[in-house]
Amino acid sequence: MPGSKEGKIRQPIVSVLGHVDHGKTTFLDYIRGTGVVKREAGGITQHIGATEVPIDVIYKMCSGLIGKKRFSVPGLLFIDTPGHHSFATLRARGGALADIGVLVIDINEGLMPQTIESINILKMNKTPFVIAANKIDRIDGWQSGPEPFVLSVKKQSDRAIANLDEKIYKLIENLYSHGFPSERYDRIEDFTRNVAIVPMSAKTGEGVPDLLLMIVGLAQRFLEKNLRKEVGPGEGTILEIKEEKGLGTTLDTIIYSGTIRRGDPVVLWTKNGPLITKIKAILKPKPLDEIRDPRERFERVEEASAAAGVKLLLQEYGEIMAGTTIRVAPKGREKEVAEEMKDLYEMSIETEESGVIIKADAIGSLEALAYELRAINIPIKRAEVGPISKRDIVDAATIQDPLRRVILGFNVQILPEAKEALSGDVVVFTNSVVYKIVEDYEEWLGRRREELEKRTREEITHPGSIRILPDYIFRLSKPAIVGVRVLAGRIRPEQRLLKEDGRVVGRIKSIRSGEKTLKEAIAGQEVAISVEGVTVGRQIHPDEVMYIDISESDAKKLKTGDLNYDEKEILEKVISIKRKTNKFWAM
Repeated sequence: MPGSKEGKIRQPIVSVLGHVDHGKTTFLDYIRGTGVVKREAGGITQHIGATEVPIDVIYKMCSGLIGKKRFSVPGLLFIDTPGHHSFATLRARGGALADIGVLVIDINEGLMPQTIESINILKMNKTPFVIAANKIDRIDGWQSGPEPFVLSVKKQSDRAIANLDEKIYKLIENLYSHGFPSERYDRIEDFTRNVAIVPMSAKTGEGVPDLLLMIVGLAQRFLEKNLRKEVGPGEGTILEIKEEKGLGTTLDTIIYSGTIRRGDPVVLWTKNGPLITKIKAILKPKPLDEIRDPRERFERVEEASAAAGVKLLLQEYGEIMAGTTIRVAPKGREKEVAEEMKDLYEMSIETEESGVIIKADAIGSLEALAYELRAINIPIKRAEVGPISKRDIVDAATIQDPLRRVILGFNVQILPEAKEALSGDVVVFTNSVVYKIVEDYEEWLGRRREELEKRTREEITHPGSIRILPDYIFRLSKPAIVGVRVLAGRIRPEQRLLKEDGRVVGRIKSIRSGEKTLKEAIAGQEVAISVEGVTVGRQIHPDEVMYIDISESDAKKLKTGDLNYDEKEILEKVISIKRKTNKFWAM
C-alpha cells in the first residue's frame, strides 16, 4: 500500500475448510473451550466466523512438544465460515486473504464433494495448507486422549497403527490424484515438497497441539515476509452483510492490511460501483479466554489492525457485495481510491456472445465458477453477482447455440418471476458446490449433444446401400415388397432409391423385421421393405445393389460430418453417380 512501512509480524490468517460434518467447528470449539463447557457452536455466528488464538494459548496447548521454545508470530486468526463463503475468505482481489489453509478431512470418509471443492480453491489461489485428518478416535482399536499425536501414537497397538496407516495411505493416494503429494507430518523431511497430514481428533483434542504447532511453524518459516505488519490505511475483505438486532446492518470483515479507525472515510464496492462512506463503529470479539460468555459478544473499539476479524457499522451502505474489499481512503484521496476500486472490480471475466450465463452470491465465488468453466473450455456470455432473474432467463433464451442456453447459479435463488418465465429452451443449474454445478452441466451437455446429433441424423439423409435378396420377393408391385440386406450405412422410411445408372426409383414406404415395424435398419440387418412406385423385374431387380438417394445440400454437410469408413465410401459412390450428369454436384 502506498506510504506504508514494515512493522512487526502480524498474526497469520488461517482459513478452515472442509466438507460438512467433517469437524471444522468442533476443532475450533476445542481450541476456544466452547465444546468443553457444552456451549452451543454458535460461537462462530456470534464471533463473525473469526477466532483469534493468542500465542500464549498456543504455548500452553503445545507445551508438551515445544518446551520453552518461542515464536515471533503473535497468534493465529482462524476464519471458519459456511462452505460457500470459503471463496470470500480465501481471496481478496489483488491478493490472497488467507495466509494458510487448514483442510479438515474425516479420515474415515476421505475426500467428499466440499473437500474437493476446497482443494480446487486452494489450488486456484496457490494457498499453502495442511491437512487435519480428523476423527482418528473412531479408528478401530485406537485409544484417543487429549495429548499430542506424536506421543499418543507410541501407546497404540500394532493393529490400531496399521488401521491408521491404511487410511492415511488411501488419503495420500487421493490427494495425489488432485495434484498434491502428501505425507504424515512426522514423516516429512521437506515441507516444500509435501502437504503435511496431521492425524487428530477434534473431539478428544488428540493431535490439536501438533496441528497448531504445524501452522505456526510453517507460517513463521515460509510466510514471515508476508506477515510483516503494514503501518498505514486499513484494508479488508467483507465476508458477509448482516442485519443484527439493535445494530441494524453490519459488515463482517477481515482486516488483512494496515489499521482501520472509527470515523475513517472508506471506499467499498456496490452493485452500482464504488461507494464512499464513513465508519460509525468497530465491534471486535472478546479475547479467547472470554469468548465462552455469550452475554458480551463484542466490544466497541476505536481501531483495529491486521489481522483481525471485526464487525463494522457504516454511515451509508448501498448494495454492498460480499467478497469485495473495504479500503480506508486517506483524506483528500477518496475519489482516487474510488477510481482504483473501479479498476479492481470492473468485471475481468472474459465473455463471448454465444456462452452460458453465470450468477453467484459473491465476486469471489463468481470468479471460482468462471475458473472451473475456463478449465473445460466453456464460454461465458455474462457473469453477475445476484439471484437468477427474469432478465437472465430471457437473455439465455436468445443464445443461438442450444447447448449454451444455460444459466449456472452458485448459491443463489431463482426469483419467482424467473421461474414463471422459465421455458423448455433454457436450463438452470444451481448448487452450493461449484464443481457439482459444472459436473451436472457436463453430464447434461453429453446427453443433450447426443439428442441433437440424433435429431440431426434423422433430419439429414445419411448414406445407405441395400441388395435385394433374390429368394425373398414377396410382392411385385403396389407396393413391391422385397427382402433386402443392408450392406452399409442405414435406411429409413420415406427415402428414395438411387440406381447405378443415376435413376432415382421408388420410395421406401415401410421397413419390417418379422411382425415388428422398424424406424430404421442398419448395416448387416436383413429386413423386408415395401417400395412404392416400382415393379420388381422392371425398375428394380433381384440381386441388384441400390443406394439411398441424398440431396446435394445433405451431401455437402455429410462431407464434413462424422461418418464411418463404409458410410464415407457410399457417399463417395453417390457423388460419383450424380456427377455423371452434373460434374459440379456437391462441390
